[in-house]
Amino acid sequence: MKQKENFLEAESSGKNTDAIVKESESRDKLIVRASIIGIITNVFLAVLKMIIGIVSHSIAITMDAVNNISDAGSSVITIIGTKLAGKPADKKHPFGYGRIEYFSALIISLIVLYAGITSLTESVKAILSPETPDYKPLSLIIVAIGVLVKFLLSEFVLRSGRKANSDSLIGSGKEARLDAVVSLATLFAALLYTLTKISIEAYLAAVISLIIVKSGADMLKDTISQILGERADPSLTLEIKKTVLKFPEIHGAYDLILNNYGPDNYNGSIHIEVDDTLSANEIDVLLRRVQLKVYEVHKVVLTAIGIYSKNTKDDEYAEVEKKLRKLVMAQKYVRQIHGFYYNKEDNILRFDMVLSFDSPNRKKSYEEIRDLVQKEFPDQRLMIALDMDYSEL
Repeated sequence: MKQKENFLEAESSGKNTDAIVKESESRDKLIVRASIIGIITNVFLAVLKMIIGIVSHSIAITMDAVNNISDAGSSVITIIGTKLAGKPADKKHPFGYGRIEYFSALIISLIVLYAGITSLTESVKAILSPETPDYKPLSLIIVAIGVLVKFLLSEFVLRSGRKANSDSLIGSGKEARLDAVVSLATLFAALLYTLTKISIEAYLAAVISLIIVKSGADMLKDTISQILGERADPSLTLEIKKTVLKFPEIHGAYDLILNNYGPDNYNGSIHIEVDDTLSANEIDVLLRRVQLKVYEVHKVVLTAIGIYSKNTKDDEYAEVEKKLRKLVMAQKYVRQIHGFYYNKEDNILRFDMVLSFDSPNRKKSYEEIRDLVQKEFPDQRLMIALDMDYSEL
């Protein structure tokens, strides 16, 4: 797959394979560099906050230090995941190792969840057995600097993650931003105690812990959904179909299926409708042009392109199709029909029908429409294929 992808890009953009490999390496370097900066920054902040938390008897600052340590661990996992995901395809894994990045994001979400639960446990202990904090001006200044540094780090990591399209790095950036808010709340609690002698930090730490737990649970839910396999971005599928339909020989584009094998690594298949007068050689040339164009514009490898033929020689054929289309498309939950075939000699009427997942019972909806079509065309033997709505139509 990777070799075919390299060939397509070289053909469509004039790049050689070395240039393509360098682009991939550049993405990995961006992720690793951002992660290393995150590790160094978080370890430094964790040490400072741990010292301040212990000296000032502040459970909130101590828990904040624990969050920094978890952030550093997340960055380490991101680096490992990126290195493993960059392994070239082999006999056992012909589609490469790109999906490892999703497992990296899964581990990071579990770390965030664990850190939140641990923090919540310690916060409850602090509520039940409170200690009087003793903040020094220097300690508060260091915490304030830490808040600023954490905000800057979160923006840097998020920007790098979006640029590299790395879910692990984006997850680390979101976690860093959340921790910056946590640190800011901790600083507020410390200032409040210094000015009023009212201590709310144990309760604040508990609230912060619950926020961290929710963040970890949300990240875990999103990552599991990606691993299971989500519908491709509707805007991407629509744009791919628009690109395909720009070829004058193509009358329709259907059944687009995209498989994700890691960030920026899509391959898929599609059906196109062309005139029945095209020769095998003309179709072959057309398919190659479509593959190259789709990769050039969208960086998606179409590994297979199926063909539907459009009957251009029979007027009765066109009338039957028009009548059928009007009937079926008027029914609720029908998203599309395509692949129409009519053989009046053998009394065969065949087409593919896409039903929406919004239907409470797709089988029942299919049977009702089939019976309706059979009533309208009683002499025809129906062959109706129920298609899945893999992408926005």
